[in-house]
Amino acid sequence: MAIINELQLAKELIKFPTVTPQDAGIMKFLEKKLKTLGFKTKILEFREKNTKPVKNLYARLGNKGPNFCYAGHLDVVPAGNLKDWTVNPFKPSVKKGYLIGRGANDMKSSIAAFVSAVSNFLENKRKVNGSISFLITGDEEGVAINGTKKVVEYLRKKNEKIDFCLVGEPTNPYKLGEMIKIGRRGSMNGSLSIIGVQGHVAYPQRANNPSTALIQILNELKRIKFDSGTKDFQPTNLEITKINIDNFADNVIPGLANATFNIRFNNIHTSNSIKDKINKIIKKISNKNKSKYKIEYRVSGESFLTKPNKTTFMIQDIIKKVTKIKPKFSTTGGTSDARFIKKIAPCLEFGLVGKTMHKVDEAVSLSDLKKLTLIYSNILKDYFK
Repeated sequence: MAIINELQLAKELIKFPTVTPQDAGIMKFLEKKLKTLGFKTKILEFREKNTKPVKNLYARLGNKGPNFCYAGHLDVVPAGNLKDWTVNPFKPSVKKGYLIGRGANDMKSSIAAFVSAVSNFLENKRKVNGSISFLITGDEEGVAINGTKKVVEYLRKKNEKIDFCLVGEPTNPYKLGEMIKIGRRGSMNGSLSIIGVQGHVAYPQRANNPSTALIQILNELKRIKFDSGTKDFQPTNLEITKINIDNFADNVIPGLANATFNIRFNNIHTSNSIKDKINKIIKKISNKNKSKYKIEYRVSGESFLTKPNKTTFMIQDIIKKVTKIKPKFSTTGGTSDARFIKKIAPCLEFGLVGKTMHKVDEAVSLSDLKKLTLIYSNILKDYFK
């Protein structure tokens, strides 16, 4: 069995233009690679109503526990203006010790590192005292409806047990080894519409300006102090993301005003408890202004925290040995697919440095890529020893 080189595989993966939810043949390509290592594989395609289909991959080597799973995504965000790139984003190039291309950082290189680590591990050990699995999605950068969430449901129905999961998201702010994610804040979007009565600006008594209630509501929402944070989490925070009034005449009081907001919340709250708090404010101010309203919420995920166990501490020690930095446990940042996986297995996130993710000339240090592969190799050795 030939050892798979992480840099070569990263280049091959980046060549697929897998902007969410495009597969472009990448799942079959990775499936073929994993089959050469002895994995049993299954490509899982899901499609909910009014959504585009998404291909996912679950692969497993071994048929007994413990099952150590690596999770990641092969979809990427759009490249943006190609003229701003110094290379073609889907024709990866190495420059000055960096691999440049869309997905180099988030997170095709991490997947390549783990595949390489597995091939190294199998070459040296040959037998696994348990199972190694991959849970790879093509719907992490998008709405995340037909991706990991659906794969987790599938695994539950099949009674497929995962004993520990390592999610390979880029977790380090500046240097490899700084940070392990052991949880994430919850995320919820609110879409608020205030319905007033349109009229002439010279006769406000004949109209009801919805912007009056909207401004008062948004002002009060911004003044909420949800909490002061916890030992593990930042304070809950609400940000207004859009304010919109479609009015093309300066002498008309509008009949409708809209706003959206996002809340990142810690584990003091649930999405329902926050909805209750916000709904009371909206109702109170709307009634005061004699306005009707409509509020819709979309919950991306609840907050969660994985209590560190012996595997967590083992991984922390390995990272320190390789990078000479002791990574801190953190829950900062946005959401990730760990929010779905934590329902079936303890998990943590550790990957590359995230400075260039989603940016023009997204890149990974070749040195970091090599170190990450070594970290992943040592994790497998220690987990299955």
